[in-house]
Amino acid sequence: MTRYSSIRVLLATLSGALILSACSSQPKPQKQSPYGFPQTKTVDQTDNYHGTTVADPYRWLENLRSKEVSQWVNSQNEFSTPYLQKLPAYNDLKQRLTELWNYKKIGTPFQYANRYFYFANDGLQSQDILYTMTDLESAPEVLIDPNKLSEDGTLSLARIQVSPNAKYIAYAVSEKGSDWTEIHIKNIESGKTLSDKISGVKFSNIAWLPNENGFYYSRYPQNANGKYDDSKPVSVYFHSLGRSQSDDELIFALQNQPSWNPYPEVTHDGRYLLINVSSGYDANAVFSRPLAEDSEPFTGLLTKWDGQYDYVTSHDSKLYFRTTAQAPRGRVIAIDMNSKGDDNWSEIIPESTHTLTSISAVNGQLFAHYLQNAHSRVGIFDLKGQVLQELALPGIGTVSGFNGSPSAKDTFFSFSGFTEPGKIYRYQVEQQRTTLWQEVEFPAELESYETHQVVYESKDGTEIPMFLVHSQDVELDGLNPTLLYGYGGFNISLTPEFKADRIAWLEMGGVLAIPNLRGGGEFGETWHQAGTKANKQRVFDDFIAAAEWLIKNNYTNKDQLAIHGRSNGGLLVGATLTQRPELFAAAVPAVGVLDMLRYHLPNANARGWSSEFGLSENADEFTALYEYSPVHNTKQGTCYPATLVTTANNDNRVAPWHSYKFAAALQEDQGCNNPILLNVETRAGHGAGTPTWMKIESAAEKWAFLNEQLGINKEQRSSASQ
Repeated sequence: MTRYSSIRVLLATLSGALILSACSSQPKPQKQSPYGFPQTKTVDQTDNYHGTTVADPYRWLENLRSKEVSQWVNSQNEFSTPYLQKLPAYNDLKQRLTELWNYKKIGTPFQYANRYFYFANDGLQSQDILYTMTDLESAPEVLIDPNKLSEDGTLSLARIQVSPNAKYIAYAVSEKGSDWTEIHIKNIESGKTLSDKISGVKFSNIAWLPNENGFYYSRYPQNANGKYDDSKPVSVYFHSLGRSQSDDELIFALQNQPSWNPYPEVTHDGRYLLINVSSGYDANAVFSRPLAEDSEPFTGLLTKWDGQYDYVTSHDSKLYFRTTAQAPRGRVIAIDMNSKGDDNWSEIIPESTHTLTSISAVNGQLFAHYLQNAHSRVGIFDLKGQVLQELALPGIGTVSGFNGSPSAKDTFFSFSGFTEPGKIYRYQVEQQRTTLWQEVEFPAELESYETHQVVYESKDGTEIPMFLVHSQDVELDGLNPTLLYGYGGFNISLTPEFKADRIAWLEMGGVLAIPNLRGGGEFGETWHQAGTKANKQRVFDDFIAAAEWLIKNNYTNKDQLAIHGRSNGGLLVGATLTQRPELFAAAVPAVGVLDMLRYHLPNANARGWSSEFGLSENADEFTALYEYSPVHNTKQGTCYPATLVTTANNDNRVAPWHSYKFAAALQEDQGCNNPILLNVETRAGHGAGTPTWMKIESAAEKWAFLNEQLGINKEQRSSASQ
């Protein structure tokens, strides 16, 4: 492949904590924007945080049910959507993205009892279809097709759970990307859907009884109006099949702990009901009760709140957990339930030099997924912690899978990378044998791209690794359009991941740069904590240092460098562009957390982020939040990079008013002709469940915007290099 691929050549022909409030109901006079942005009124709203008066002129945009806010959103979309879809590159990009997305996608299979299950998509179907088969040689049968649930493909499966003997499947349906879901039950053998419906659920797992007569789940309480109230924590209930949800039995609830959320788990041996109590992202507690003794009180099994404890499996009298307690990179312990006292636990797999991110149990073997420099390694152990083997992997990439019943004889895993669409392997447990099961065929040449890692120094001297993906014949002439993508939070790791829209970016001649910022989970809990609360500025410093390294090492220049991030990554982009606006040509913050003084107010889930950010209610944490909160740090007359702020009005995880307020502030303060656009999807949520056609349209708008702002044009580049 030449330096300029098919898209690049095509585009070359195209042109161009007590808070005291004071609020006046009278809005300030609206000013006519010199840049053509829709006008946004302001109000005289101020808050006193620990003696500091903070103006909040766009507070009215938080009223998401207001007709006035709805009209304002419409005016923003009427400005931004035609702008984006009339850009010269939009139609060609949409066509190419449609071609790139049109390939058969197969999910990693998993086995329960005598059945295999997997998701697949023929190419452009709005939602993936769940298939089942009784053996690997038989023809798969459609079990659940979400595409038949709605005409526009906006109803999706948020999660599923097969019952232990594969008689039933419980599945949670989400509408328009909402975190709110409704649980349904289907008889797998007959194909009939039961009358049972469970509402009031967001993130709950489904814990089946061993006899499959019912399951445990967590739901929010109802208020006086009968509406489920997510400002309160969840409680655990038991649902008996064939009964009304109103008959469900309350199993576990916590009083006077507004940020503690309990979720149920039935141990694999069917002996215990575990209650995992979460509060933030640093530590959790676990309570237990024998399943046969449902009248007995729960006892505290792990209640020191000294790390994360993730249940893995049970064997004989022992319960196995992955934990970060006294092991920030993770280890595996076992607790003997027949033994009392503090000496009833033992270490099975000790902490390694690599980060243990997850562990699965299948047929007496433990599959330990490690990260080494942010890419996968997999070790296989027996239940005593003895090493059986390390899986041979085909390169730098990410492994996922090893799911299903712990008694299954087969397990499956997938391997993918930035330019590797996916290989699925079958692992036969008893034989300890790995064979290739399926390989994805992607409709584009990928051999001409390469992935490698570099290491750069952040502001304080900390070394940060970064993935770089680009054409093999990239020239380090400082003229490459470059997309810097980041996250840096919530212990989430950015590892090599295949996305069809990124291939379109590479075909445009772009460089993709993904640093592993502090706050993520790539190097364990210490790395995570180094980017939280008062340390959050380090994450932004890491991202800025990545941009400076790319420029210094002649990958790009400030006029062809864009930044992008989603959710917590949207905060990253918002904070970075307000702190160093001159460093970037364009920015795309998506579904971002952008008002750091009020992020915790919409619901209990948002308040749970306080372990990551801190709270403005606390004086010392307020100071740090106020210093970087994007909504509060735009400055009148500053020339900000061209910015496309995206969100969805059905996002009930990160409230869309974050993006509304930030876009309004940027539009008001913009000091040059770079566009500031707000684009709001009215049929989606935070991202999960977004139909394929909507993903293609959104990606086309994003790439067309960056194509325009970075001047991705072969003729312009050629003349600039002379």
